Amino acid sequence: MILLLLKKCEEQKSVDFLPSYAEDYNSTFSYHELKDALRKSNPTSPGPDQIHNNMLIHLGESLLTILLLFNRIWQGRVFPLSWLKAIVVPIPKPGKDKQDPNNYRPIALTSCLSKLLERMVSARLHVLERSKWFVPFQSGFRRRRNTIENLLKLETAIREAFMRKKRLVSIFFDIEKAYDRTFRYGILKDLSDIGLKRNLSLFIKLSTDKNLPNSHW
Repeated sequence: MILLLLKKCEEQKSVDFLPSYAEDYNSTFSYHELKDALRKSNPTSPGPDQIHNNMLIHLGESLLTILLLFNRIWQGRVFPLSWLKAIVVPIPKPGKDKQDPNNYRPIALTSCLSKLLERMVSARLHVLERSKWFVPFQSGFRRRRNTIENLLKLETAIREAFMRKKRLVSIFFDIEKAYDRTFRYGILKDLSDIGLKRNLSLFIKLSTDKNLPNSHW
């Protein structure tokens, strides 16, 4: 209860994303960035708008219209509400009782246009990784990093503790529905505190303000 009260108090404070200076990562997107993101896109199922990546790949010069749309969204700091809609497909967990609704994993099919722009934004975030804002032990959602590295570090620490005849304390925890329960305000505050401003941070804020309204099964 105390944590919830603290959370509510924190969320009353505004987060400043609008400094007076410009940053390279907030500049308009280039045609090269769009083509590169499209090249790396997977042939996933379309969202409610029924626009899939194969359609976008074969647009040719019409992609310039998509680029214009993306830059208007980026510079105007708005997020289309239709992109927050999703088709939710329940996927049964292997070896589980299919009669139990809790044994299904929901997969949200969102707009491929939205995912394409998100991929372009993500590419800029990966460039910012060079600034060493991430703690060295974080492996999730980072290129060329995986949990094996963390396991090896843990194993090394355990062996060293045995050799030195010392105790080693480790904490493991798994958060149920972690994404749904993410403290979004805290993430946005951290982005502001480390210096991420304007378009990039506001895009993340706008894209997470609403949790997929009008989703259907």
